[in-house]
Amino acid sequence: MKRLALLVLVLVTLTGCAAIPTNTQPKPIGSKDSKATNTFSAPEPRQNIDSFTLVRDFIEATSNPDSDYAAARAFLTPEAGKKWDTKNPTIIETSFATVPTSQAPQDKTQIVMLQGKYVGRLGNDNAFTPQLGDFQRQVKLERNSENQWRISEPPPGVFIPLSLFNSNYRRVTLYFYNPEFTVLVPDPRYVVIPPATSIPTRVTELMIKGPGDAVRDTLVSSLGPETDSFSETKESDDGALEVNLTKVGKDLTPEKRKQIVAQVVKSYSGVTSSRVRVLVDGQQILPDQRDYRPSDVSATAGEALLALNANLQGMLVVDGSIRSLTDGNPIKGPAGAGAYGAVSAAQSLDGSRLAVVSRSGGGMRLRVGELEQDLSEVVDLRATSLTRPTWQLSTDPKEPGNEVWTVMDSASVARVTRSDNGTWSAKGVNVTDIAPFGAISELRLSRDGTRAALVIAGKLYVASVVRNNQDVALRSPRQLQPSTLGSSVQSIDWLSQDVLVVSSSMPSLPVTRVYTDGYKLDRYSQSNLTVPVSSVAAAAARQVQVIDPSGLWSASDITDVWKASAIRVSPGALVFYPG
Repeated sequence: MKRLALLVLVLVTLTGCAAIPTNTQPKPIGSKDSKATNTFSAPEPRQNIDSFTLVRDFIEATSNPDSDYAAARAFLTPEAGKKWDTKNPTIIETSFATVPTSQAPQDKTQIVMLQGKYVGRLGNDNAFTPQLGDFQRQVKLERNSENQWRISEPPPGVFIPLSLFNSNYRRVTLYFYNPEFTVLVPDPRYVVIPPATSIPTRVTELMIKGPGDAVRDTLVSSLGPETDSFSETKESDDGALEVNLTKVGKDLTPEKRKQIVAQVVKSYSGVTSSRVRVLVDGQQILPDQRDYRPSDVSATAGEALLALNANLQGMLVVDGSIRSLTDGNPIKGPAGAGAYGAVSAAQSLDGSRLAVVSRSGGGMRLRVGELEQDLSEVVDLRATSLTRPTWQLSTDPKEPGNEVWTVMDSASVARVTRSDNGTWSAKGVNVTDIAPFGAISELRLSRDGTRAALVIAGKLYVASVVRNNQDVALRSPRQLQPSTLGSSVQSIDWLSQDVLVVSSSMPSLPVTRVYTDGYKLDRYSQSNLTVPVSSVAAAAARQVQVIDPSGLWSASDITDVWKASAIRVSPGALVFYPG
């Protein structure tokens, strides 16, 4: 239909696109009862090409998953086609090689070596996971009855060159709730593009399956475990995108219905600009409204919890004093007067509380309290070093933060919580999954509280925050942009729920923007900056602030030239926004 042209199909060179199921046809991903039929006719490989070219053509053909990779299977012998495993495709760099092996070629058989570099892989959940390193795989070929080369032993799995992955798949962002159902959290996946009219149905099927593997124990869905598609997700005659569900659960309360609507509408916000109509068994899910746009669900999505107050302009730590980023003047109270000899600090999301790391007796201490008042020392938290603090999301926009995290002695993660009587005490966080990676120099909780970004041995990692009653752990860690950033990372902050701003010691990459699934990296301008960029502050709808050896700089977008601030900062200064 004409209005389906409203689907957002803009591809950016490095935009992530999508994983595909084992049997990907022009039908919903993971569809339980799709009636789509196999209509794809795969072309035969070019006649009389050499074995090396045939292997290259085969790899390029794997970018087309129609009819269970029929285009790629045309390069295989019938026996090999039956055995070839197409689960969990692997993305490789566009430049790959097909080279001879040490074995002498035979008239009827030959072995070609496939060589290249990994970029990442797609899991069963259609999510991207970065993968580092070189690979080489033997590919065995034999001549068929027409004396044409065909692959008798293909490499295990599907290998897709990055450029073709970008052209044939696209990134979609699903949304699920934090465990308290107070805020929606992005969960990026990847879907095959053609045919474009099937993308909405694919998104529905992925949403029904629930959170991805990395956040399965962190996020929750408003949809019941038995939820299914009542009918195909498509545009109605009046232009609304109809998402028709069934088996969503019995005795749905009005609040639960609102949560379902918010989750569905947000998950389609990057897929269509049409109105979204949420139905259950063909009936309108809420009686008071039929169609929705993202702005209609902002309250249920918890956007107010994440939005920074316009009056909170950020702060600096300069020469032991906490100062305003607005004018560089000390804030009111002992922290601004330099009473604590601050090394680093963090302001709660609502702005009312402050956590300060200070030197004391040859070690570091954490002090927490009301912004302009005396800060209490956390007596059960003593360490040789503490990373700059980071605040956990509160449960209400007007409620002060009650939990702050820091890393002790580069190894142990502590979360400091406030009791009913106003005292602050430290509790441990299980870091078994990240401990083998090395020393932790920085940790930042996402402002929705569900992910943690870490700098470990100079490398960038993201882990999921898993809460099980009083037990809290960092799980499913993954290194982001390992081949690009290496071990040069200096400072990190959250620009949005699924995007980080990262500073480094590399002259070519002083500041970058990195997506939390690790697929995409954008370079900020290098103009005016000097490495290392030691501190970075980022937040939605705010300028990115960084500190390098020459001072404090700001930029609004990746193409902006960095502008110098009139505020003078000394070496070791730190800049931060609430969070």
